[in-house]
Amino acid sequence: MKKKFNQYTFQSWMKTIKGICKQLIIPFAIFQGIRTILIPTTFDVLLLAIFILIALAFYFEWF
Repeated sequence: MKKKFNQYTFQSWMKTIKGICKQLIIPFAIFQGIRTILIPTTFDVLLLAIFILIALAFYFEWF
């Protein structure tokens, strides 16, 4: 049976990690976007897509 997590019952260290990720994902995505434009490789494009998906997840509060 899968247990659902309530964001209000997270431990304090987990809230801290989530806050740090929220602050750092946009600069990482911008850096990766610039890097992808200058030297496009398959890995760079996939990493940029992952960063964008994570940023959207934080924006729309999917997790």
